[in-house]
Amino acid sequence: MIAETGHYALILALAVAIVQMVLPVIGTRLRDPQLTAVAVPAAQAEFILIGIAFIALTTAYVTSDFSVLNVWQNSHSAKPLLYKISGVWGNHEGSMVLWVLILALFGAAVATFGTNLPRQLQANVLAVQGSIAVAFLLFIIMTSNPFARLDPAPFDGQGLNPVLQDPALAFHPPFLYAGYVGFSMAFSFAVAALIDGRIDAAWARWVRPWTLAAWMCLTIGIAMGSWWAYYELGWGGFWFWDPVENASFMPWLAGTALLHSALVMEKRDALKVWTILLAIITFSLSLMGTFLVRSGVLTSVHAFAVDPERGVFILGIMAVFIGGAFALFAWRAPLLSQGGLFAPISREGSLVLNNLLLTVACAAVLVGTLYPLALEAVTGEKISVGAPFFNLTFVPLIVPLLIAVPFGPLLAWKRGDLYAAAQRLMVAAIVSLGVMIVALAINQKGPWLAPLGIGLGVWLLMGAATEIATRVKLFDASSTESWRRARNLPRAAYGSALAHAGVGLMVIGLVATTAWRTERIEALAPGGTVDIAGYQLKFEGVAPRQGPNYQERVAVFEVTRDGNPVTELRPSKRAFAVEKSATTEAGIHNSWRGDLYVVLGDELKDGGYSIRVYFNPMVRLIWIGALVMFFGGGVSLSDRRLRVGAPKRAKPKSKTATVAAEGR
Repeated sequence: MIAETGHYALILALAVAIVQMVLPVIGTRLRDPQLTAVAVPAAQAEFILIGIAFIALTTAYVTSDFSVLNVWQNSHSAKPLLYKISGVWGNHEGSMVLWVLILALFGAAVATFGTNLPRQLQANVLAVQGSIAVAFLLFIIMTSNPFARLDPAPFDGQGLNPVLQDPALAFHPPFLYAGYVGFSMAFSFAVAALIDGRIDAAWARWVRPWTLAAWMCLTIGIAMGSWWAYYELGWGGFWFWDPVENASFMPWLAGTALLHSALVMEKRDALKVWTILLAIITFSLSLMGTFLVRSGVLTSVHAFAVDPERGVFILGIMAVFIGGAFALFAWRAPLLSQGGLFAPISREGSLVLNNLLLTVACAAVLVGTLYPLALEAVTGEKISVGAPFFNLTFVPLIVPLLIAVPFGPLLAWKRGDLYAAAQRLMVAAIVSLGVMIVALAINQKGPWLAPLGIGLGVWLLMGAATEIATRVKLFDASSTESWRRARNLPRAAYGSALAHAGVGLMVIGLVATTAWRTERIEALAPGGTVDIAGYQLKFEGVAPRQGPNYQERVAVFEVTRDGNPVTELRPSKRAFAVEKSATTEAGIHNSWRGDLYVVLGDELKDGGYSIRVYFNPMVRLIWIGALVMFFGGGVSLSDRRLRVGAPKRAKPKSKTATVAAEGR
């Protein structure tokens, strides 16, 4: 009965979403306040109904109700409770329910907390959001019903993919979906603004909190996926430029550009058309990621579905929403004013440069991701585009952007002084140059560009510190005055500086572990040793161990450094009997220098084992940097100014009034 309740709740949610899509638009056209007001309770009711469906599916998983086909295919009675719950979204059908739940959550949030929005704009935004919900609820009910029954009910289930039975993967998809789906709010605001034909600074301020929340979730979601791949897949890396990884990275790049563009629009009433276009592009890339993961065109550890019929349905959704939005944009954009003017050397100019480099980098990733698929579809030829292509196209675009980042906040709006900004950054430049020289002295054998990368990361860190120091007039005013200014500084300023500092930490981690990583592959018998990066590892042997729903062979390594005990590492290989597959669990020791990473390979004929050992310098800075970026976004989101309307701009005085005022 619980499964049927969930199914009916989805059908009712579809009906409510249709009401939410249609009636508010009619109300705004007819200027009928009663029809317009339907949008708010409809969005709230839709969220409640989809929440009921999600709870029903979760209950079926927790109680191991194997009469539900989806539960039988993706769960097992012996699974730990955490993985029974995460199994809800560890499959195609359940993950789509989570997808529409988050979609409805954002809509309900705008309905409940968007009290400062004009009623017509709020109604149109919720109507567009309702149309997206209609499309995906139809997709679930028609092609991906998570509540289908089995009769008779099996005694036990087939279990969940073992690589998904991990704490990081329990939280990675919800955050990732919150990012993907969160950008739907920016899309809905953009389409609603195009329908109204009115876009101003207030619109930019209203759309920024939703965009920022989605960006935060996508940032931490991508970072958690990278962390999981690092320690779970046993290959010692953190990013593979996998097409599905790229599918999440492209909306992040476009969303980052959208955040900065919306800031210019809010502050200077400029870049209006560009901001609307970025809002459409960002969510379009999110939809494309959904298509890639669920259409069957990709074979990836990240992919959910391999059913072409589902892919065609999602392709239709993409055509309707992306094509419709661009058609509306083409119709309305010529009627929209461009906004304020500014000099190339200004804060607006720096943000335009930021946007151009981010969007071109996003386009490079898009080409590298889709070209092999297009080539195979046209000619049948299969090729792979890997790290060399992306490193040669993406990195040269990002490096100038990172060099320019510290200058932007130090330039004035409308017209800035580049020389003055460079003077303020002199200390940052000297410190960065010193770090480069030290890195070059320590690593005289190369790679030669790595010290430049480390210096670039320090440049971003020092640039963020310089931004705050400049704004509080540190050393230029009394300590009392600086402290007063620091207390009164908007939270968004601190959040922006933290986000830029997080990027600096990530750059240092990426460069260090890519350039100076050490790897050893050895065949070791018990008692054998291997040396790497100053560590000595002694292989003590392998012992069996029983887990809750798997068996594993655990290796023991005693780690010493200069003869002093450091730690004991226990990498293992797990065998899941129900799922008939195996996973690798790495043994990792982290220190300020980096990670010592050990992987147990296959048993050899002579009784030894194949062992892989890596040393990844400063690799943790990658994920620490992502956390700092996420925290910086949260600090910015807490700024009260993002929860109130933008101030109205004063109309310029007429010449006559100005002369009269001067006469007085």
